[in-house]
Amino acid sequence: MVKLFVRTLVFAGAAFMLVTSTADAQWPSHPWKDMPRTADGKVDLKAPPRRLPDGKIDLSGFWLPTNPVKHLLNLAADLKPGDVPLQPWAQALYDERIRTNGKDHPGARCLPSGLPEKNNIPDGLKVVQTPDVMIFLYESRTIYRQVFTDGRQLPPPDVQPTWMGYSVGRWEGDTFVVETRYSNGQTWLDMRGLPATDALHLTERYTRPSIGRIAIEVTIDDPKAYTKPWKVDLSWSLLPDTDLIESICEENNKAAHLSTIPQ
Repeated sequence: MVKLFVRTLVFAGAAFMLVTSTADAQWPSHPWKDMPRTADGKVDLKAPPRRLPDGKIDLSGFWLPTNPVKHLLNLAADLKPGDVPLQPWAQALYDERIRTNGKDHPGARCLPSGLPEKNNIPDGLKVVQTPDVMIFLYESRTIYRQVFTDGRQLPPPDVQPTWMGYSVGRWEGDTFVVETRYSNGQTWLDMRGLPATDALHLTERYTRPSIGRIAIEVTIDDPKAYTKPWKVDLSWSLLPDTDLIESICEENNKAAHLSTIPQ
């Protein structure tokens, strides 16, 4: 697998300065079955998305953020100044995180990333689609996420909070809609430090216009941290004929006091 590593060098003011490098494939490449291919044998990334026997779009595959670090560093990178409606206390916390180089980011202590930050980490993820659950297998941290599609609703608010929260999904035509609540309030929305609380209600709308791309509309609704809901648009690109490999942060956690990209 071609894996993209990102290391933070400097976080000054409102931006990170990054160096990226690639590593050689760590698993042997193996052609995926039943994929449209061009004459040279490569997956035709412009082909229409496949459909499952029930007619639903197949979202499965191994995915990387289309822009490897843009929204990881700044979820609101495509928005205008003032479009992120922070509560006054959240604005003060956000400014403090920028001033202190994000030293308190959970990833600095090998803790997991939450959502939507996890979907922007450039190690990639594998999506496994079944009739009753959509499974997101994140290479970063070797962690998983379940999106239940068996008709259940979000549970009552006395459930145990988690880093990933509790997610249920449904189809609206060719769009897969995911609602997530009950995150633990310890996550950041991005590396710059946009805050989230335990009141976060995340809505994601996944569409796959072609084999090679997934578009994701994300709505952040967290009334404790923001004065109103706000949206961002993300994108994933397919990395075909490859697979996951484990990535264990704790094996290399030699300087936990330093701020680093979360694994």
